[in-house]
Amino acid sequence: MKAVMAGVAVSPVNMEERKGLGIRPGDTVRVHQKIQDKEKTRIQIFEGLVLARKHGDEPGATFTVRKVASGVGVEKIFPLYSPLIDKLEIVKRAKVRRAKLYHIREKVNREIKRQMRRMSLVSMSTESGAEAMAREAEETAKAEAEAVKLAEATVEADVTKEEVAQEEATEKTEIPVEVEEVEKEVAEDSSEEVKPTEETKGEVK
Repeated sequence: MKAVMAGVAVSPVNMEERKGLGIRPGDTVRVHQKIQDKEKTRIQIFEGLVLARKHGDEPGATFTVRKVASGVGVEKIFPLYSPLIDKLEIVKRAKVRRAKLYHIREKVNREIKRQMRRMSLVSMSTESGAEAMAREAEETAKAEAEAVKLAEATVEADVTKEEVAQEEATEKTEIPVEVEEVEKEVAEDSSEEVKPTEETKGEVK
């Protein structure tokens, strides 16, 4: 197989240069990736930790890069000799004891769980259109009911005021009649007392 593949161009990139980098797990690499955007091509940089390296230096060799973007872990598998990779850079090199660093995923999950233990429960949510309409209908119904109650209360208050005014007026009209009657009775009593009888006349003489 090696003899057959010796004279075949597997990739248009410089394969010896990629082999010479010696990418291995534990390295922090910066991958300059070509992305076709309609008619233009742009270069996007993906920087992260190499978790695994597979198939050695053969034509199908790949390496897995992981990074955390906005709190979310993102992993990409890049072919080592892909022509879509414009440039490969090794930023850091760490000493690791494993060939595959998949345990880092679990470690990150453990850290996230630890952070979540410190969190408190909060019930917050946005309001949907149907809920907003229902809430507005309830508010309008409550407002109408309150307006009706206020109107009834004002009408009752006016009625009670009119009744009180009528009672006061009737009392005022009745009082003078009673006073006149009492005055007449008092005047009659006094006239009877003042008039001397025949007996009293003789005694006085």
